[in-house]
Amino acid sequence: MSQQRAPSPCTTRDTVYQGRVTLVQPETGFRAGFDSLALAAGLPAMDKGEALELGCGSGGALLPAAFRLPGLVFTGVEQDASAAALAREGAALNAFGTRVVIETDEAAGWAAAHENRFDLVFANPPYFEPGRISPPGEGKAGAYIESLPLEGWVKAMLFAAKPRAPVILIHRAAELARLLAQLDRQAGEVTVLPIASKEGEQARRVLVRARKGLKRGPLTLLAPLITHAEDGTRTPPAQAIVEGSGIDW
Repeated sequence: MSQQRAPSPCTTRDTVYQGRVTLVQPETGFRAGFDSLALAAGLPAMDKGEALELGCGSGGALLPAAFRLPGLVFTGVEQDASAAALAREGAALNAFGTRVVIETDEAAGWAAAHENRFDLVFANPPYFEPGRISPPGEGKAGAYIESLPLEGWVKAMLFAAKPRAPVILIHRAAELARLLAQLDRQAGEVTVLPIASKEGEQARRVLVRARKGLKRGPLTLLAPLITHAEDGTRTPPAQAIVEGSGIDW
């Protein structure tokens, strides 16, 4: 990710996908990284339809996803007004026009008014329950601490998705049991892609994909995506994600 100073002293303009997508991000708050790009890469190739990201922040996954999937119309929902404003600014800089719309609202409440609307729903929910970690740095609490329980995120995603539509999220590997327990009630064709930093290390993240309303079936657990070689360089699959390729899973 390359970086340059934006006009505002509190933000930076960063580029991903080898300069093809611009993000406007807070200088000291939560900033998009590999998790965001992996989520965007995990979305299926679709030629048309409506996609929703709940909790889109300043657009770290939403805007790369909109670039990757030019046939879709995207809606991002973000309760933090300043982050939502940055996402709108980023969408304008990338000339997405009316194809990317950012709503300022709380995820569950917004989804409750949009049942069965979206052809694709994705999210990168906050990773920790209140009180489980030390307070994060300035501007990061909303990205790291759950204001809505994880089960509520999954429920909201499934509520907004059309029947049989894919729902995709990235989360801590340690929370996989919670994710699967919720998906088991309302979705099928569940596939899990663990993400590990190096060969032989435990996965710290999981990409999870399911389809709304399908009957329960066998869960598919894929081989881990390894992001770095022993010398610290990115592996070819991780480099492909950073450059804008999708994940074939």
